[in-house]
Amino acid sequence: MNGTTTPSSASSPAPSAGRLPADLLLTGARIHTVDPALPEAEALAVRDGRIVWIGSDAEAHAWSGPGTRVLDAGGRLVLPGFVDAHNHVRLGSDDACVQLAGARTLDAIHDRIRAWHTAHPDAEWIEAEAFDYSAVPGGRMPTAADLDPATGDVPALVLSYDVHTAWLNTAALRRLGVDRDHTDLPFGRAVTDPATGEPTGFVKDFAVKGLSRDGHRALRALGVPWAAPDRQYGRLAKSLDDAIGFGITTVVEPQNSLDDLALFQRARAEGRLRSRIVAALFHPRGTTDTDLDAFRAVSEEFADDRLRVGPLKLYIDDVVEPRTAALLEPYAGCAHHRGDTFYPPEEFAELLTRLDARGFQCFVHATGDRGIRTVLDSVERARAANGPRDARHQIVHVECLDPADTPRFAELGVVACMQPRHAAPDIAGPGQDWAENVGPDRWHKAWPLRSLREAGAVLALSSDWNVAEMDPMVGIHAAVTRRPPGGGEAWTAGETIDVETAVEGYTMGSAYANFLEHERGSLTVGKLADFVVLSRDILRIAPEAIPGTVAETVVVGGEVVVER
Repeated sequence: MNGTTTPSSASSPAPSAGRLPADLLLTGARIHTVDPALPEAEALAVRDGRIVWIGSDAEAHAWSGPGTRVLDAGGRLVLPGFVDAHNHVRLGSDDACVQLAGARTLDAIHDRIRAWHTAHPDAEWIEAEAFDYSAVPGGRMPTAADLDPATGDVPALVLSYDVHTAWLNTAALRRLGVDRDHTDLPFGRAVTDPATGEPTGFVKDFAVKGLSRDGHRALRALGVPWAAPDRQYGRLAKSLDDAIGFGITTVVEPQNSLDDLALFQRARAEGRLRSRIVAALFHPRGTTDTDLDAFRAVSEEFADDRLRVGPLKLYIDDVVEPRTAALLEPYAGCAHHRGDTFYPPEEFAELLTRLDARGFQCFVHATGDRGIRTVLDSVERARAANGPRDARHQIVHVECLDPADTPRFAELGVVACMQPRHAAPDIAGPGQDWAENVGPDRWHKAWPLRSLREAGAVLALSSDWNVAEMDPMVGIHAAVTRRPPGGGEAWTAGETIDVETAVEGYTMGSAYANFLEHERGSLTVGKLADFVVLSRDILRIAPEAIPGTVAETVVVGGEVVVER
């Protein structure tokens, strides 16, 4: 990977007399190490949770002893454990919600809500998730009047598939105290009708405010069941089970408050934290120096190889679908509207410079080309003020990148943390809100994986669960084909990357992005023994066959945690 080095991983000699045998010995494998010093091998040995040898089957027997567990991979492909660089396991998906994924029309949404309410007639709230903006006809945003026919007088909260917006019915507006005089809410910003000034039922900025510490506390105080701690833990535990089942041995949870750390501690105590966690702390507007001191303190408290806390999550803009991302030119069909940044550029540059000076790594959500440029300008400003350092600040999503800014990622040492699945045509392509809002003249800016890679940028690939599927096979397939998992026409196919590059992005790229390259990301002597045995050789099969590949065996720190 560009800009990274790994310890030497040349095949070790057989153990000499008196040396301890391996705890775990993997043989009969086609190991793709993601380490250029030894790209392929057949066997590896693990002791005390780390790789102590890697080489050929012919040498492997020398590492076996009476207490050694031997795994025969049967010729299957073995990869380093996946490092998902942006995975909202704490947000997750909630089985108590009405599931709206795939509901493409307002009638379909009504049908699902009515069916759920019939099955739960005593529910005090109707909560739903994964609403697709394109389900509302005419390209407009939804209103309470759109929701009322299916919900009646029961308050309803519907979250968009990207969890950046919320949709309330009339009963929920009343229950939550939203009216024309109360639109700046602790959990978002209520949109108002330009003619009447009354709230429409659509709430923006939910990801920025509703998922913050204060926002969650406000929702709990208002009696919204979705925000209750036990519901939060249920989502986390289920998502953690899914993650390890997919072979994701390290999860980067990108947005947490100090309140949320207790959920990870509970998961660890209950044996649900089988994947390693890097938890970023949310830095909303209004974060104080005292808060930063508290962030630093918890980063020192949670600093082992199972649970690490420390990076900061910020937003510079929102998302393209509801036209809240910041673009350089107006949205398609608009004379002037370009979206807004959450901070004026000068203020954000000063903020990032202060955080950089204090040694924080920043993950900055930026989707629009103006939002991305604002972050790059701010990093450049921070480097000029503080001097260059190995900060590895990340721009997360990089959905619409102006080509003039492509080389700046490598020049400034900024990591592109991207989600290939978002770029498939069933999510962003022709006929979808994303493509329609930016317009065909800007489609060449969409998720430019290949351009960034060729310009020397580090790609850290990820799922953005629960916005898209968590399975790395789905993400790798999208990176390689720019098609949805079921096939179909490719969109912006000039920005595809090959399978090896996609695997690197899901392993070494994401490890490097989080200062983990000396411990994880490749199968290298001395590193943690995190690896996955796949049911198919995704490096050799047709790309169309990658989805459906499963993790047959998952090993974390030399312990077999999944074995199908």
